[in-house]
Amino acid sequence: MTVTADDLDRSVQLALATLLRATPADWDRRAGTLEWTCWETVEHLADDLFAYAVQLAPPAPPLTGEVPFAWEARRSGGPHNAVHADRSAGPAGLLQVLEACGALLVAMVRTRSPKVRAFHGFGIADPEGFAAMGIVETFVHTHDLAAGLGLTWTPPPDLCAAVLTRLFPNAPTDTDPWPTLLWATGRADLPGRDRLTKWRWHGEPRG
Repeated sequence: MTVTADDLDRSVQLALATLLRATPADWDRRAGTLEWTCWETVEHLADDLFAYAVQLAPPAPPLTGEVPFAWEARRSGGPHNAVHADRSAGPAGLLQVLEACGALLVAMVRTRSPKVRAFHGFGIADPEGFAAMGIVETFVHTHDLAAGLGLTWTPPPDLCAAVLTRLFPNAPTDTDPWPTLLWATGRADLPGRDRLTKWRWHGEPRG
């Protein structure tokens, strides 16, 4: 169940199609259980995708830390981002920022050798690992956003299963993939299992 650049591109486009249905006035609502607004959460998601792309970008990617962009919050309690959208561009501009950052990561995953390794706090990862991380970020933050924006969001089970296999080796395999991914990221209950208060994925290549 290899995770590919096409899988990542599909994930971002599905998220964008959902978020485009939001009402412009709703973007300053809280995103689900997060302390961030929906606008801030999209910026954070875009920043995640951007950060993964730049980790893979150097000819010799860093193995001991992140490429040292300046990440900073624009308000106390807000996300620490290098990427911020111009508010005057409105929600359409915000989603264009998200699409652009997703495209950067798609391009890096597509063009970098599978032998490349780069630092992430949850394990030294290969391009497939960063693609899987990007999909998880996209799926779970779109879940947060859908709750705040009053939208319906259910990502494809095949992609959920693929990223669970790649990043969450201890996750159950006999349950529905989407609820399982929400459980694995501390966002939902799963019958017969305690809700997670701490969680992480494993970015290292499998095998």
